Amino acid sequence: MGDVPPRHSQRPAAERGASRPDLDTGLTAELAAVVAGARRRALRDGDRQVDTAHLLHTLLESDPEVRAVFEAPQIARLLGYLVQRAIGYGLRWQSTVEDSGAVPSPSEPEGWSPTAASALEGAYGRAARRGDACARGLDLLAAIVGDSESRAVEVLGRAGVDVRALPARIEAENAMEGYAPGATG
Repeated sequence: MGDVPPRHSQRPAAERGASRPDLDTGLTAELAAVVAGARRRALRDGDRQVDTAHLLHTLLESDPEVRAVFEAPQIARLLGYLVQRAIGYGLRWQSTVEDSGAVPSPSEPEGWSPTAASALEGAYGRAARRGDACARGLDLLAAIVGDSESRAVEVLGRAGVDVRALPARIEAENAMEGYAPGATG
């Protein structure tokens, strides 16, 4: 894929941090498609890095479990806001790096905001605690909303979503899907 930013796995392990998993490993096929879609979206939008808003946009478009966490009017408002961002509303973000302090800057993979990279690590951690080898869309959504300074949380708030209520809704959806903590899937 010629339109994909340089991959984390192309950098030497010592340079990228030995503890950081490659961003393309440890994901379900569906979540790997979300990550690839977020990369394409960032490139198409002219953004310097993939950020949590790109991840949220692609999750909402492609993951039915993630959509189930939101009410239908919220999804419509979120997608409308994210599309506005893509066509120019987010221009103020293009010249900045999304960094809520979640990850030290030297260890972030090339082409990813520190906050987005941290969210992917958080998704891996949630899957591991559950006993799963691969992270899912709900894992990534939970990690994204866990960082109150992320762009995705800003987008959610501007679209009228009560971000404080999302962790409980995510866990309820996990339980409905049979992915409660300690369950395997």
